[in-house]
Amino acid sequence: MVARSSEVRPSAVRHSASQGVGGRRRRGAGRLAGLGLGGVALLVLLTGCDVGQTFDGFGWPQGGISAESRRMYDLWIASCIAALAVGVFVWGLIFWCVVRYRKRGNALPVQTRYNMPMEFLYTIAPILIVSVLFYYTAIVQTDVNKTTKNPDVTVEVVAFKWNWQFNYRDGQGTEARTTASTLGTSEVIPVLVLPTNRSIRFEETSRDVIHSFWVPELLFKRDVMPGQIRNVFEVSSLETEGAYVGRCAELCGSYHAFMNFELRVVSPEKFDQFLAAKQGGKSTQDALSAIGEEPYAETTVPFETRRTTSNFNPDTAPAGAGS
Repeated sequence: MVARSSEVRPSAVRHSASQGVGGRRRRGAGRLAGLGLGGVALLVLLTGCDVGQTFDGFGWPQGGISAESRRMYDLWIASCIAALAVGVFVWGLIFWCVVRYRKRGNALPVQTRYNMPMEFLYTIAPILIVSVLFYYTAIVQTDVNKTTKNPDVTVEVVAFKWNWQFNYRDGQGTEARTTASTLGTSEVIPVLVLPTNRSIRFEETSRDVIHSFWVPELLFKRDVMPGQIRNVFEVSSLETEGAYVGRCAELCGSYHAFMNFELRVVSPEKFDQFLAAKQGGKSTQDALSAIGEEPYAETTVPFETRRTTSNFNPDTAPAGAGS
């Protein structure tokens, strides 16, 4: 005989089981919501401070001196923050699954079960993320590559093994005339003098092989091609006066590492005086001294082309005696 107190009604069992399943679902949804809120909180925290300075620009050069460099820098930092937020969310899901569904016994879990919300999330979310990044990348790229019909200053950049020539032009294209020029030598680093608060157009060409015009503070570099190809780009303005090292960023031969120049950014008034002095027949060094600037490069030094004791075998070393 079974006591009434031990009887269990089927409806009660079903009700209890349904409550357990619903409770687990609610707890799972709560954990996902917590992870999402944590990711949002991290994003807000990162965007509320100078993330670039805190994390050393995530590997991107800092201290841009043009409006275009700031746009590219902001795009890079935003992309890194988005990647970190997605990474934290995914890592959280992985660790939660490791703990929640850890092995309990020797029985294998169901191999054919699927989770539609999770699969939907892992399919749609990457597409949305890539679409947003592509959209902003296209906008910034279009803005950086934009050129105008009448820039304030046009400079022809001529690269050759292993130095630079900078020609100040009175117009655009191959038909323009050079009004002043600066030529680098093995003894003197070429100094490219440009003004602040003026739009500047760079027209690049090479006399021999492919080089690359790069000033790290511009956060932008463009290959310098030989032949009839003239790579062109513009900056809307340079905003900070100073001396900045420029480099060739394309492996071009034995002395590629020493193919440097200097960008000297001055006020518009000083630039006009410098250009007038150059057009009057003064050398670049004399013209720089005339406007109160250092006559020689401050950020880099000329390269030594001779194979001496300091950079190769001693002169008295027998043939074939390497180090």
